[in-house]
Amino acid sequence: MKLIVGLGNPGPQYTKTRHNAGFMVVDRLVQRHAASEPAKARFNASTVEATISGERCMFVKPLTFMNRSGQSVAEAVRFFKLEPYTDLFVIVDDLYLPVGGLRLRPDGGTAGHNGLADIQRALGADVYPRCRVGVGLKREDGSVGKHPLMDQADFVLQRFTEEEWPLLEPALDKAADASECFVSKGLAAAMNKFNASDGAKSKP
Repeated sequence: MKLIVGLGNPGPQYTKTRHNAGFMVVDRLVQRHAASEPAKARFNASTVEATISGERCMFVKPLTFMNRSGQSVAEAVRFFKLEPYTDLFVIVDDLYLPVGGLRLRPDGGTAGHNGLADIQRALGADVYPRCRVGVGLKREDGSVGKHPLMDQADFVLQRFTEEEWPLLEPALDKAADASECFVSKGLAAAMNKFNASDGAKSKP
């Protein structure tokens, strides 16, 4: 069993906001692999089971709100007796990557992300693969982050602009592709393929 978790906030008011990039990727995976399957409420989450390359998978969207994401993840990991560093793949928005950017990592810090912080708390470790989807702005000074006139919390709960969608859509599809590669070929293969734009192949 592989657990593919997209982070976000439940409710129509959060649909297509920056903080819900993880939900959007999971929705794409469900459409590809289990479009006719009804979602089930398990582990305080919306879950859909599917098979990718012969591997049983569960797509998970926690319904606990972002800062309690770890509750759903830990419940599912323990129920299926999974090893987070080989069986868990978390898809999360990243304020410090520009819209359209993608970065896979085998572990790491939270970069101030409340969802990742709660998963780390619930699992007691930060060694689990994650796919970061860029949602940040490229600013005039060349840095990437929130709008300079907005609080971070307000910015990530903002919807993407019309100008950003042509950049975002391919990144969401690419994140779904990376999730499939993780399931079928493992994290190293996914990192080598989908981090190639970093200028060098990454290794876990």
